[in-house]
Amino acid sequence: MRPLRVCVGLAALAAALAFADVALAASAEKGKAAFVKNGCWQCHGFQGQGGVAGPKIAPDPIPSEAFMAFVRTTNRQMPPFSEAVLPNDDLADIYAYLQSIPKPADPKSIPLLNQ
Repeated sequence: MRPLRVCVGLAALAAALAFADVALAASAEKGKAAFVKNGCWQCHGFQGQGGVAGPKIAPDPIPSEAFMAFVRTTNRQMPPFSEAVLPNDDLADIYAYLQSIPKPADPKSIPLLNQ
């Protein structure tokens, strides 16, 4: 069992290093299109707010390295997305899109909710 964990860990590290190179040139606009094209919205909602099948992933997504590693190597309900299916550039763009989603207003700042 231990060799499998090492392989998964090394794969995650390699994916994170590859992701770091493309993350600098990421585009939130392209990321929104890739988020829709790859069906991420079906489980996570159009704004990453989460839904019945997928957790909330925005605003404030997990760190980029953890995000990349999870998407590439997950063994949970979400299927892993290989680089052949979801290129690193597209994944970096999706991450940029998730980062660009603004936080919701503080409920205390909404007058109707404070009556």
